[in-house]
Amino acid sequence: MLSRLMSGSIRSLDREYDCTVRLLDDSEYTCTIQRDAKGQYLFDLICHHLNLLEKDYFGIRYVDPDKQRHWLEFSKSIAKQMKSQPPFTMCLRVKFYPPDPAALKEEITRYLVFLQIKRDLYHGRLLCKTSDAALLAAYILQAEIGDYDPGKHPEGYSSKFQFFPKHSERLERRISDIHKTELIGQSPDTSELNFLQKAQSLETYGIDPHPCKDVSGNPAFLAFTPFGFTVLQGNRRIHFLNWDEVTKLKFEAKTFHVYANQKEDKKIILTYFAPTPEACKHLWKCGVENQAFYKLEKSSQVRTVSSSNLFFKGSRFRYSGRVAKEVMEQSAKIKRDPPEIHRAGLVPSRSCPSITHGPRLTSVPRTRRRAVHISIMEGLESLRDSAHSTPVRSVSHGDTFMRRSRGHLADSREAGPSGSGVISDEAYSPSDSVLPTPVAEHGGAEMSLGRHLNGTSRGAGDEEGGAESETAQERGGQGAEPGPGKRGALRAGGRSRTSTPGGAGGDVEELNKFVLSVLRLFLVTMGLLGALLLLLLVLTESDLDIAFLRDIRRTPEFQQFHLEYFCPLRRWLACKVRWMGGFLVSQ
Repeated sequence: MLSRLMSGSIRSLDREYDCTVRLLDDSEYTCTIQRDAKGQYLFDLICHHLNLLEKDYFGIRYVDPDKQRHWLEFSKSIAKQMKSQPPFTMCLRVKFYPPDPAALKEEITRYLVFLQIKRDLYHGRLLCKTSDAALLAAYILQAEIGDYDPGKHPEGYSSKFQFFPKHSERLERRISDIHKTELIGQSPDTSELNFLQKAQSLETYGIDPHPCKDVSGNPAFLAFTPFGFTVLQGNRRIHFLNWDEVTKLKFEAKTFHVYANQKEDKKIILTYFAPTPEACKHLWKCGVENQAFYKLEKSSQVRTVSSSNLFFKGSRFRYSGRVAKEVMEQSAKIKRDPPEIHRAGLVPSRSCPSITHGPRLTSVPRTRRRAVHISIMEGLESLRDSAHSTPVRSVSHGDTFMRRSRGHLADSREAGPSGSGVISDEAYSPSDSVLPTPVAEHGGAEMSLGRHLNGTSRGAGDEEGGAESETAQERGGQGAEPGPGKRGALRAGGRSRTSTPGGAGGDVEELNKFVLSVLRLFLVTMGLLGALLLLLLVLTESDLDIAFLRDIRRTPEFQQFHLEYFCPLRRWLACKVRWMGGFLVSQ
């Protein structure tokens, strides 16, 4: 009896896993889940722990043993998705950025989004001019340490905190000046709301950069925002397509395609190459989910999408969840007392470090980092005149992307005379910093996203630490090696042609794809004809007495076909075979 109870307890333990989820304030939520528990169960536990109702904007991210990032699918088993041994480590992050953070119903939701965007700013994903960077940092100071107090905040107090990967003394002084003079009296929730509204107006709000290469081998970063699909290269955004223009997202192995229709029936195909097939599939799934969330009116309109060609299965994926409009409608129905928010304020160090030397505190809680060698890429080569260096095929697109960029969001039109952004207020070399830095206000371009890690370029990823880190340093297969730095050139008539590093390799590649498509069509057609011929022989020549065969044989149409066409054809073939046999014998 005792042995049975013990064996049952052991089996029960085998079905339970320890799971740790790192939250946005870097605190950790630890729980035990059943072996067959699905992602929705864990997500609901975390939302209950945070007292979060507007939860559709958030997701759980994890990193597999190959350092590939994934979003946890809520409809599937956690253990089957992780591909690693327990205990499991994951992170709660904003998956879908609110198009208008001010429209969020509850303060707790705004606070969590604030933490995410503050993290984006620190890790170099939210790119901005120096003036915008100073204002954002001042909002963070006001929200987390309150009004300026000369007794508590000595000269140079803002230099103790690091809001960006790297910044200058001049920027620190501007942060202090704004905090001292312009934000007096703002409550934490007001400062956070102002921070969110300012961040939402920036061109790179809500991006999660995926490192890729264009067809010329140049590094680029692809991202999906609440407003559409965007491409960052060098110090600027070179492409933007709103979600209504994007008609299809497709991938094959490492190749990612974006199909779009612009005004006046201008069709565009953008093609990029991910570092690995797994990274490309993750990019595709992120695009499918973002397009469904932001574009559709109702979740009932969601359809299963396929990455395949016409005759091949490929990968199939379906977004499961509510869309943005449904989330807003549901949020408006929330009626409860506002939950209590425990804000983690900035804690200054006891001794003030030097402004230009020594460690700074950061408003983003520090996480464990792996000791890896980091070297900065000298900067991705930006396009001088918004030339299309990326599409494989394009039809009369010209400079439509940049015109649309100017019309929708702030454009990076104030770049230096060489076409690349000017970094920082002072003479600053990107190689002096591990991460990007705000650019000078007169430069107008954003911070460079490029980083070079262990010989491969990385996006500005989050630093989550440990074996499950999201950092750009630990995204093993997601980097794109720096390309030869070639630029595409616009051709006359609005058309652009691009070449691969092999010169005419692009044309050869297109020809190979066409030949493969024709061969596939031929093989599929022959297969279908063979199957039909086999079925015809079974119907006419076999004695199989199966119900559906018997029903077909009894139809008038089949009997007419059998008598008028099949029997004469069979006699003709038999005659030819006998003649051929006689001819061979006579020889």
